Amino acid sequence: MSRSATDIDQTGDTGADQPPPGDDHAFLGHPRGLATLSGLEVWERFSFLGMQAILVLYFADTVAHGGLGMDPATAASVSAAYGTMVYLVSVAGGWLADRILGSYRAVLFGGILIACGHYAMAVPTAAMTWVGLGLISAGTGLLKPNVASMVGKLYRTDDQRRDAGFALYYMGINIGAFAGPLITAWLGEHQGWHWGFSAAAIGMTFGLVQYVLGRRHLAGRKHSAEYALAPDAMRRAVRWIIGGCLAFAVIATLLSVVGWLTMGRFVDLLTLVSVIAPAVYFAVMFRSPRVTREERTRLRPYVVLFLASVAFNFILFQAYSTMMLLASTNARTEILGFHFPAGWYASALGAFEVALAPVVAALWARMGPRQPHASNKIAIGVVLGGLSFLLMVIPTSGHAGDAYEMAAWWIVGSYLLLGLGDVLLETSGMSATTKLAPKAYASQTMALWFLSLALANGIQAQVVKLYGEVSHPVYFGVNGAIAVAAGLAVIAMAPWLRRTMHPVH
Repeated sequence: MSRSATDIDQTGDTGADQPPPGDDHAFLGHPRGLATLSGLEVWERFSFLGMQAILVLYFADTVAHGGLGMDPATAASVSAAYGTMVYLVSVAGGWLADRILGSYRAVLFGGILIACGHYAMAVPTAAMTWVGLGLISAGTGLLKPNVASMVGKLYRTDDQRRDAGFALYYMGINIGAFAGPLITAWLGEHQGWHWGFSAAAIGMTFGLVQYVLGRRHLAGRKHSAEYALAPDAMRRAVRWIIGGCLAFAVIATLLSVVGWLTMGRFVDLLTLVSVIAPAVYFAVMFRSPRVTREERTRLRPYVVLFLASVAFNFILFQAYSTMMLLASTNARTEILGFHFPAGWYASALGAFEVALAPVVAALWARMGPRQPHASNKIAIGVVLGGLSFLLMVIPTSGHAGDAYEMAAWWIVGSYLLLGLGDVLLETSGMSATTKLAPKAYASQTMALWFLSLALANGIQAQVVKLYGEVSHPVYFGVNGAIAVAAGLAVIAMAPWLRRTMHPVH
């Protein structure tokens, strides 16, 4: 059967959708396209996490100092709700890539929206803050599930470099996670919060430039969608999408004007959607006639990995909410006589992940087929996340009130455990997702992994309301213990997971 012109890249490369040959070792022993995608994530995470490191502090700061004047618990809840919205939109991003845009254009357009959102947040008005967060949410939903799927397309399913490749990709993510808060937090504290948001905007612009320049090395870069809708159906879908977005904006505005849609209710609605969306999405995939019996069997263990991701990321995302608030009020911002902004603690998390990701990648590559099963890597990551919170029980205990300061090393130690857990879980989780994904839902199944992040944020948006209402030892101890128990449960299920995930290792 002859291929249509849309099957060929604009450069005439007929292999645009094929994985590179197994002997492509141009980038640290991996396909050269990994450098392009990792470079994009360096700058995307620089902007996203650089902004997020100061977002809760900006929300909680007084209006006189350029903040929005929220109380700490509300600031943490709204920050978590923003994260919920970011990852909820990833479902639409995966669908748009599969059916309309194609992965390359979805990532490109998503990056453009993200950059515009950060530029909007650089404008020092509250209204532009909310506009910017909306644009960033839409852009991240397009970019995140699809760029991770493009990494998976660089490798054949049986390529043992796959997990190591995702570890290197994740190291790129965390280079940005390390550098972003260093710049944005310093600017936010010394020049003003909106200067920090400006730095995030410039970083995302750099990421877009290098992505376009390196596009020729990417598999899956053709301009048509892999499972494109028929022309008539595509036109109808576009009309429905535009009409739905406009209707949502109008209804939300009206409800806000009449006083029904308050910030608290909006947060609660996002949490509700974050619970319903993955349940519906799993049901659709399990029942879809385009999913084979073998693919459906592999989806069952994926549900367990999904819930493990929720448990871990519920802890991880609090590194940018409750932990950041704790650091700003109850931790010393001084090490060996050097003073630093509280937002720099977020860079410690990125630094540990940068340092640990290549070690983990080298370990998996050296072990080859003897490496632990993906489910065990994920379970260990969840346990480490729980331990990072349990560690915080020690320095927060034994104080008569909240007017105390802990040594910086407690926060740093917590982030060390959290960083190692993150490297183990996210690299293995993303890699397993691309392996377990039904072919007809490739980008959308990666979006489903990000829905676990939405659910984690949705739960966090409710739980953080207790921050400050209960004692710090109780708050961190209970949350940490639940995460440890979840990780141990996944380890107990290891024999069933190995059997049902076969041939995925």
